[in-house]
Amino acid sequence: MQLGMIGLGKMGGNMARRLCRAGIEVVGHDRSAAELEPRDADSGLVAADSLQTLVDTLDAPRLVWLMLPAGEITEAAVQDLCKLLQAGDVLIDGANSFYKDSMRRGEMLAEAGIHFVDAGVSGGVWGLDNGYAMMVGGSEEAFASLQPIIEALAPATDRGWIHTGPVGSGHFVKMIHNGIEYGMMQAYAEGFALLKGREDFDLDLAAIAESWRHGSVVRSWLLDLTADVLDGDQQLDDVEPFVADSGEGRWTALESIEQGIPTPVMSLALMTRFASQGKQDYSDKLLAMMRNQFGGHAVRSSGPGGAGKD
Repeated sequence: MQLGMIGLGKMGGNMARRLCRAGIEVVGHDRSAAELEPRDADSGLVAADSLQTLVDTLDAPRLVWLMLPAGEITEAAVQDLCKLLQAGDVLIDGANSFYKDSMRRGEMLAEAGIHFVDAGVSGGVWGLDNGYAMMVGGSEEAFASLQPIIEALAPATDRGWIHTGPVGSGHFVKMIHNGIEYGMMQAYAEGFALLKGREDFDLDLAAIAESWRHGSVVRSWLLDLTADVLDGDQQLDDVEPFVADSGEGRWTALESIEQGIPTPVMSLALMTRFASQGKQDYSDKLLAMMRNQFGGHAVRSSGPGGAGKD
């Protein structure tokens, strides 16, 4: 069985390697990589220097998987492949694209007789050895042609993957998955911040995290990772308190507004990330000045020392 993999970064590269381990012939292309890493050449991964070469190397009907950043880069690749692929071929977007974009792309490709599948993938850098959780949207016909690939990527052939429904549903489910992830991560971070704040108890955060991993109702893989971090460094003095956000968190908040369904935990987790990025700095400065104006409250200077002044 063959698969073309476009995008050989942290996720795409490891997915290609896992498929090669399963005996699947993978033809890979990455525009930023002039040649394959030695370990990829040894694994049997075949390099293609262009999209045209990748398509020409695969037997019809082709399976081509995109693992590219959401937005313009993915859109350009879909448009290019629409011209290169043939009726009956299957194009899979396995990155975190907005589900409404996936629905639109599915309609466009269908006009050319090309099947489109949107696959939400979770597992991060650990997926190479542990397998990936996958939420797959697309027609029954397209999914059936792809199922051996899905089973090879999953933690096991009978679990860790689901055919969610029509085109768009895979990325929709993955979007909500990531919104939940935002909320869970925020809750862990806040809880451990409170634990650390009670300095008189001299709490061992790493030991607490480790104990919660066994039998506790809050145990999870995210807690496992948190325990590993705290075991190495509980102070985190060298870590800047800046938390990036991705499209899924914002899209989940917009979906909440569109449906009129309250999602305070997920939405506030997103807002907290915005605040960490300095996007709340101006509003906080203005709040400080308002308090100064109506009540004469002290305002801290941003200059050397940062001492308060009236």
